[in-house]
Amino acid sequence: MARPRSFDRDHVLHAAERQFRAAGYNGTSVDDISAATGLGRGSLYAAFDGKHGVLLQAMGGYFARLGQFVPTALAGPDEGALERLHGYLLRAVHGVPLAADVPPASDRAAAACFAAKMALEVGASDPEVERLAKDCFSVVVTAVAECVRAAQRNGDIDPDANPDDLAYLLLTIIRGIDVVGALGHSPARLTSIAESAFALLPRPRHH
Repeated sequence: MARPRSFDRDHVLHAAERQFRAAGYNGTSVDDISAATGLGRGSLYAAFDGKHGVLLQAMGGYFARLGQFVPTALAGPDEGALERLHGYLLRAVHGVPLAADVPPASDRAAAACFAAKMALEVGASDPEVERLAKDCFSVVVTAVAECVRAAQRNGDIDPDANPDDLAYLLLTIIRGIDVVGALGHSPARLTSIAESAFALLPRPRHH
């Protein structure tokens, strides 16, 4: 008998996200999602319109989490902006946190950016996935650029540097840390990359 639609939608999407992270979109079947979420095939199709619908809604939920977490992590007074950028880079060593109701990923590969992972796997042939991934990147770039501007106002980063260029540089390094981490490199190696990236930020030139 089909289960009534009283299930916890967010929990189902978080569990599906973890499954997609671990096995990829193409490596995940509807039965895999059913096993991961506890929802029967019929309920999955009724509630989400199948595997693709689950993916789009899971990515939408991930976008919403990024939209809360990243600006909150980077917002604050100008005098703390440089240290917030430092902390954000170091946090990348451990990957993107999964939702609170999902246990931590067992390996670093599964903690890589969900949007980036799906964009690389299916984005080229799936405009909706590509658009959601771009939205996720935009949230991060916007928040990082704002934090760079705050550090510039406080005299900690070269005022002539382009905040958007620096934000894309840092995002690229963070996503690169995901890839290197997924290949099994140690947290010490990833921390070294994050610290080197932080050291690259252009400081004011004192005349």
